[in-house]
Order: sequence, then structure tokens, then C-alpha cells
Amino acid sequence: MGLTNQSTGTGALKEMFEVKLESPEDIVVALAGNPNTGKSTVFNSLTGLNQHTGNWPGKTVTNAQGRYTYKDKKHVIVDLPGTYSLLASSVEEQVARDFICFGNPNATVVVTDATCLERNLNLVLQIMEITDKVVVCVNLMDEAKRKKIHVNLKKLEELLGVPVVGTTARSGKGLDKLKNVVKKVALGEIKTNPKKIDYNPILDKAINKVKPHIHHTIGSKINSKWAALRLIDGDNPLLESMNNYLNFNLSNDELLNEKLDMARKELKEEDVNLEDLRDYIVSNIVETAEDISKRVVTFENESYDLRARKIDKILTSKSLGIPIMIGLLGIVFWITIQGANYPSTMLANGLFWIESKLTVFFNWLGTPKWIHDIIVLGMYRTLAWVVSVMLPPMAIFFPLFTLLEDLGYLPRVAFNLDHYFKKACAHGKQALTMCMGFGCNAAGVIACRIIDSPRERLIATITNNFVPCNGRFPTLIALATIFIAGAAGAFSSIVATLSILATIILGVMITLFISKLLSKTVLKGLPSSFTLELPPYRKPQVGRVIVRSIFDRTLFVLGRAVVVAAPAGLVIWIMANVTVGDASLLTHCAEFLDPFSRLLGLDGYIMMAFILGLPANEIVIPILIMSYMSKGSMLELDSLNEMKQLFIDNGWTWLTAVCTMLFSLNHWPCGTTLWTIRKETGSFKWTLVSFLVPTITGIVLCFIVAQGAKLLGLV
Repeated sequence: MGLTNQSTGTGALKEMFEVKLESPEDIVVALAGNPNTGKSTVFNSLTGLNQHTGNWPGKTVTNAQGRYTYKDKKHVIVDLPGTYSLLASSVEEQVARDFICFGNPNATVVVTDATCLERNLNLVLQIMEITDKVVVCVNLMDEAKRKKIHVNLKKLEELLGVPVVGTTARSGKGLDKLKNVVKKVALGEIKTNPKKIDYNPILDKAINKVKPHIHHTIGSKINSKWAALRLIDGDNPLLESMNNYLNFNLSNDELLNEKLDMARKELKEEDVNLEDLRDYIVSNIVETAEDISKRVVTFENESYDLRARKIDKILTSKSLGIPIMIGLLGIVFWITIQGANYPSTMLANGLFWIESKLTVFFNWLGTPKWIHDIIVLGMYRTLAWVVSVMLPPMAIFFPLFTLLEDLGYLPRVAFNLDHYFKKACAHGKQALTMCMGFGCNAAGVIACRIIDSPRERLIATITNNFVPCNGRFPTLIALATIFIAGAAGAFSSIVATLSILATIILGVMITLFISKLLSKTVLKGLPSSFTLELPPYRKPQVGRVIVRSIFDRTLFVLGRAVVVAAPAGLVIWIMANVTVGDASLLTHCAEFLDPFSRLLGLDGYIMMAFILGLPANEIVIPILIMSYMSKGSMLELDSLNEMKQLFIDNGWTWLTAVCTMLFSLNHWPCGTTLWTIRKETGSFKWTLVSFLVPTITGIVLCFIVAQGAKLLGLV
């Protein structure tokens, strides 16, 4: 069915799926496929930078849409979540299925991997049950050629009854042909005859009990045979989606319910229980996929993946997997920290040069000094600190992290840590979200969308703050260098690096402990299972990775940080400059918090620096320096030696530094992360829990360390 202005056409697309059409004549293309088939590469290659991302209405699943024009026809391409099946056992599968069923795309492109076509055909066959406007894109043809795997595309097209196009999306090969075929299928210039799955006679008999009534009720809006099978199976999420789409409740159709009961009864008489029905369905699909694959795929070299398996034996081994992972992440952190110093300094110099020019401008306008100080020394300076400190590390870390992802290493990280997260009653994919948190906790929270289970997604969200983000690394590095590695002489850099690594490992251990604690208390439940696929190793596309990580991750997170930082600058300036009696509000608050802070090995000014640093962890040290020097705006000293002397003059010891590092690792998330948690969970309750859990953990740890050191006479 083509797009119309009726409920099943353009209107349905806009209302149910928020597909943005410029004209009713636009061709809507759904892009489906298994994970790790290069689907995102196909999407990016087709649309370039003409794309945007958001969430599906009512879901925490990413909705990516893009545009391209081919032969004067505008195409809107919707990148569906990667999924192995449409049997809707996860939110992603439900979203993909619902869009194909009820979004009425003009064409659906199913991206498959030429190196493992048999597994991918399961999804192809399921989609062809729903719609006949299907184009199969056999991607990664270059990988198949390298591994000496031959796919007979013409034979595959004959067997499937739909167009098949071979592509190498990374290099753009075959994409023009894909565009041409998609256009012809969408406009009806190519007639398709999709292969239907031959279910065993028992299932067919049950389907035929229900199919005629469904066809009579809803016509051709949905494939009646497929809908009958899903309803017999008791797919309640599908029934709910059908009700929303059709604007009436099928559950109230007494005749339909009667026929469903009859079909299930007959299945039971044939020893097919409802609990086993899905196994029957899946086995029919798998057998069909196996048969087709055997007829179109030939292997010139049966041991084509021997090298990859040898590498995996090392990278995922029990003895070497974790140390290699820590080493690689350590290298990424070291490159990020070292590499960010110079651009951060240059950016800071540029932004503070602008500050001086703003001062000149305000003086020329004759603006009152307090207005200048609020806008320039308060709001702008805070903004400049956040941008100059956050942007360079993120611009380095995210591309490096994305390169590991593009290479195929991150699923190996999840594999290595899966056992430990299962022990903590959490989800194995939490390992990936935790790694993303090292760059930015807000990005780590967004990455929690990949976890299907709402309970385990919440656990990952609440505990993501226990790994230090790039905003906390400057504080950790400075204190480790000054107070822990200061006496190590020539080995100071090594000692500082080991201190940071120990902090990271502690953060991971706390993540596992709190995850288990949450799963045994407020978030009880059994850990869910998931399919963890180890994709083939691929040569990363450096240029594309850099563009994607900068635009999709770095600038996205920085934008949220900027929105939070500017108002925070105003609050910081007011606290430092508004006086009551002989002292500023900041000093009064610090004196009030000092007795409690001393119990944690800190002081009142340190605690206030963390409180005022809520918008961004990067500004904690500048606020602390400003407080100790009794200045009205944030400052930075010229060297670590000056900072060390300032801190010692204000009563710091090695214990103060250790407790400050511990509190930096374990305290409330920054404003950007809290905002992101609120957006992702849609709940103030879970945002508050995400605030309290790390804060209470930090208070308890610091109290134990501080009081323990004093009892043992170490200070």
C-alpha cells in the first residue's frame, strides 16, 4: 500500500512514528537488519550528514532518520533498531516490527552480512511474511571475497522472490544499484513475489481457522496469515499495537477470540502446547533459511575465520582477556589525557582572550561593574572552563572508543565482563555502557538503551556514575601527581598512572557491588539472557568514525553541558561575591559544612567545590582554588607546585587528597548526566535514586578511610 493521507498512510507515519515528510510524494524506506551487518554504514553512506536522531515515541530506543535524493525522487530512510528477530522479545524488536507492519514504508531494505548469510536470512524471511516490498542488501561483499565465501546473488534472488543487491557500503560499492532497485520497488516498477514459509500442516490448519476472519475484519492493512499466527501465539504487544493502529479493540471481537481458542485447542490436541508454539515457528523459519543458504553460499576455504578465532582465544581468554582489556583502556586514557593537554590549553587561551575582549566591550558600553562580573566573570568564565576542559578529551576519547567499536573489540569487552555482571545479577551489556561512561557519564546513560530489560537498564543507569568521566580525570590526575606520586622521583609518572588505574578498577568493583545490591533490594529480579555476537574484525574507517563520534557523541554531550554550565556560573558568582557580615555566602556555607566534611577527611571548602561543581566536574578544582584564595571568580594556578603549596597551606595531607579522590569517584552525577537520566527514565524518582546512591557510597567510603587512618595513627 502506498502512502496516502489516511490513517494508514502519511498520517499514521506522522502520528505513530514521527517520520518527518516534506511531501506526501516522499518515498519512505525502512532499513532493517541484524546487528553487525553494516546497517549503520549503509544508512550513513546513503544519507551522509543529512540525518537526525531522536527517540521513538514513548520508547527509549534511538530513532535515526535521514534523507537522500535519487533521480529527482526524495527518499526518507528510517534506520530501524538492529535485531535478530521480529518475535518481539525486546523493545527494539517491537519497534522494528511495528514500523514495518504499521508504518507502511514504501520499501523495506534488509541488510545482511555476506559472511554469515544463513543466520541473517531468518530476519529476511520474517519480514517477507509481513510485506512484499522487500529489497535484500547483501553487504560486506569485500569481507566475503577476502574469506573466499561466494554468494550467488542471482540464485538468492530467485529463491527469495525479491530483488537482491550486493554491496560494500564502506567503499560505496553497489549503493547506486541499491538506490535504483529501492526506487523501482517502492513505485511498483519491480513486482515481487516473496517466498512464504511453509509451516507444517498442524500449524497451517490452525492458521486457516483464524486467517479468514482477520482478513474480513482488517482487509489488506496487515498480512492476515502472519497476524493470525502471531495472535495464536499470544503476542500481546502485537495485539496492543494492532489496536492502536486500527483504532478499535480486537480483544473485544468475540468471534475472533472464539476462533483463536479453537485453533489453540486443536494445536493442543496435536500435542503442540502454546508454550512450545514459538519453537515450532522458529524451527520452520530456521530450516527454510538453512535450505536457501546451502543452495546459494559456497566456501572455498572452510577455515576462513581461523585467524579471527586464534585472536579471540587470546582476547577473550580467562587469563589474558581482562589484563589486555585493562591495558588497551589504559592506552586510550593515556592518549586522551596527554593528547588533550595542548588543545585544551589553546582553546582556553582563545576563550579567555575573548573574555578580555568582552571586558573591553562592556567597559566601552559603560555597563555597571556588577553586570560585567555576573555575565563575564560568572557565566562566561564558567562556560569557557567547561568547554575548554570537556571538548578536547571528548574529541579524542570518543573517536578512539568508536575505533575500538568499529574494529569489533567492544563486544569482546562485554564477553570478558559478562560473567562478572551476571554474578552481580546485572546485564552483560552493562560492560559497554560502563566503558562509554569513561568518556562521559551522560553518554554512558544514553548507551544504556542497548539493554532490553527495564530493570537491568535502570541498574546500569544508576551505577554508570561510578566510573570516572573525562571531567573527573583532571582532578584525579592532579591530586595523584601532587600527593601520591610526588615522592616517587623519576618514577612519579608511573606511580601516578598506577594510582589512576587503581581508581578505575575500584570504580568497576563498586559498580559490580552496587549493581548486586540494587538487584537484591529495590530492583529485584532474575538477570535476563541475551545474544552476544562476536562480530568479525574489520579495518576501521577512520574518517567516518571521527565524523560520527564528533557529531553524534561529542557535540551532543557538550551541548547539554553548555546549557547547564551558563546558569551555574551565575550561582557560583553570587555565592562568591554576595557577603553577609564580613564573609561571602560561599564562606558561610563552607563553615557550616566543615564539621561534617572533616569526618570524611575533607573540609567545608572542598565540599562546597563539589556542590557548586554540580553542572560539570571540570570546575571543581577552579572553584576550590577560588575559595582558598578568597577571590570572586574561578582561577587556575600556573603550575601543580603552586597548587600543592596552596592546598598544604590550607591544611591538606595525603589523606585529604585520597579522600578527595574517593569523593570525586563516588558522588552525585553532574548536571548534564542528571538531566540525561531524567530524559532517559522519564522519572524524577529514579533520577533522585541515581543522585543518592553514589553520594551515600562516597560518604560511607570516605568516612571509613578517614577515620580508619586516624585510628591507625597514619596521620
